[in-house]
Amino acid sequence: MSTQAATAAARRSRITPERERELYAAVLDLLREGGYEAVTMEGVAARTRCGKATLYRQWKTKAQLVTAALGSSRCAFFGGIDTGSLAGDLREAARVAGDRSLRDPELMEAVGQAYLQYPELRTALRETVIGPEVAALDGILARAVARGELAADHPALAHVAPCFLGMLRVEGLFEERFGGSGGLAGFVDSVLLPALGARPPGGPERPSR
Repeated sequence: MSTQAATAAARRSRITPERERELYAAVLDLLREGGYEAVTMEGVAARTRCGKATLYRQWKTKAQLVTAALGSSRCAFFGGIDTGSLAGDLREAARVAGDRSLRDPELMEAVGQAYLQYPELRTALRETVIGPEVAALDGILARAVARGELAADHPALAHVAPCFLGMLRVEGLFEERFGGSGGLAGFVDSVLLPALGARPPGGPERPSR
C-alpha cells in the first residue's frame, strides 16, 4: 500500500460504523424534511456534532455523502423473488412493493426529485438505488424467457421495469382510482400480464408473442 493510500485509510478509520450510521441517519432525515437542497455538509455537521472537515475528508462532496447514505439504507424490493412463474414473480413484486411498512414515501419523493434535478446524482442513484431494482425486475423476465414463458424478442420486455417503477412512484397520486385493491397489484394483473401474454387471474393462458 502506498503512503498516500495508507494515510487515506487511516483517516477513514476514524469514523466508526456506529458513527457512520448516525451521519447517514442525519442525511436521510434532512432529505425527508426538505429534499436534496436541504442537505448541506454544514447541516449534517451541526446535527451530528461532527466537524465539516471530517465529512469532506471522507466523502469529498455532498453528492457522494447522499449517495452513500442512500446506499446504506436501501431496502431492495425485488431481489430474491423467484416463485417459479412469471405471473407469480410479478404478483409477488407487487405485493412486496405495495407493503407500505417497507416504504419510505418522503425519502422516495426526495430521491425522485433529486434524480430529475441534479445531474451529478443521476449516475450514482442509478447504481445504488435504481439499478439494483431494475436488474431484479429484468431478472424476473430473463427467467421467464429461459422457462419458455416469454419470447426473448417480446416487444414489451424493455418496458416492464420502467413501467413498474413508474407506477410505484405515482401510485399515491391516484389512490382514488385504485380503491382498496392496491394500484400495483391491479397494474400487474390488468396491464403487465396481459401485455406479456401471461395468464390473467382466473383466465386462460395467452400465448406469448
